[in-house]
Amino acid sequence: MENAANSIQVRVHSRRGSNMIHPVSIESPSPSPAAPVVYREVKHFKKWFPWLIPFFILVNTVIFIITMAVNNCPKNSVSCLAPFLGRLSFQPFKENPLLGPSSSALEKMGALDVGKVVHQHQGWRLITCMWLHGGVFHLLANMLSLLVIGIRLEREFGFAKIGLLYLISGFGGSLLSALFIQSNISVGASGALFGLLGGMLSELITNWSIYANKIAALSTLIVIIAINLAVGILPHVDNFAHLGGFLSGFLLGFVFLIRPQFGWVSQRYAPAGSVTSATPRFKPYQCILWVLSLIFLIVGYVSKLFRLKVLGWFTVGLVLLLRGEDLNDHCSWCHYLSCVPTSRWSCNTQPISCQAVQSGNQYTLTCSNRSKSRTYSLVNPTTTQIQGLCTQLCG
Repeated sequence: MENAANSIQVRVHSRRGSNMIHPVSIESPSPSPAAPVVYREVKHFKKWFPWLIPFFILVNTVIFIITMAVNNCPKNSVSCLAPFLGRLSFQPFKENPLLGPSSSALEKMGALDVGKVVHQHQGWRLITCMWLHGGVFHLLANMLSLLVIGIRLEREFGFAKIGLLYLISGFGGSLLSALFIQSNISVGASGALFGLLGGMLSELITNWSIYANKIAALSTLIVIIAINLAVGILPHVDNFAHLGGFLSGFLLGFVFLIRPQFGWVSQRYAPAGSVTSATPRFKPYQCILWVLSLIFLIVGYVSKLFRLKVLGWFTVGLVLLLRGEDLNDHCSWCHYLSCVPTSRWSCNTQPISCQAVQSGNQYTLTCSNRSKSRTYSLVNPTTTQIQGLCTQLCG
């Protein structure tokens, strides 16, 4: 009875989005069944105080405000939306329907521009782009998703693991995006967010035995992921960043989010002198998934039997990017993963440009991708102002 009273018990409340795991020790002064029960949280499953995800949300918000100040619409555009905001006012709705800055302002702040990465050695844009957003709607959607998903994961696994998962997944999303979408700039934290979703899926798989409602949890998560990926086939949404982030997070989840099995935890916290059978820390399938994930993350290819070349897929991707490779040249159908053309929209991603003809203060702009032109009365316009009018005209 004494050994039974002092053994470790594990209580699991499995609910997707709020997975509560509380291994507890029952400390009883006497074997009496009426004795009070005191729960003590075990460090291997303790709850962390989430501070990093709120910090990320704050950083993204501050950077967006700085971007709007750099954009300075009243100075660089002919017209602005919400002009009472001063230099924080938005670009015209026709130019940026997300209520945000111009493309040139985003480029100044570090948006992903493949040409600058390849030819001007600005590889840092693969990281900075994940902290920028195209507008208020874009920022709100991503930050609300980060709040819902990130807080739960950080509370369960701590800031170090989730922070690394977020950052590495964001880089993976930027890398895959740069390999497929090379004609436009790209910004947003979507790759990192999809990395967290991928991590949630691999966490569910590798810690399968601790879930009470396994099929329900898996089905719910798959539906959420499928809906988010389906949104990515709409135009002007970078689904390659979503896919790259998801794949990175899915593989990293098997490495970072693995849980020790309950028998090992009970063995570690059992009272001294109690008889317990030796239990390995992880189950065999957990170890297999851990090893396979590292292989996919680290091993790039094997050339010959005795000449092994080990390269991570990140390394392979960077090498291909810096060599100026466009993976669309090697995959004729891959562009459908990011946009599926329909009768309602086009997937043309060619950059917008105009031919400008000046006659005094009259500027006639003609779209390069369509026979559409318009004349504007402008006094000493800047290049940014002309580009903004071109975007409104041809967008």
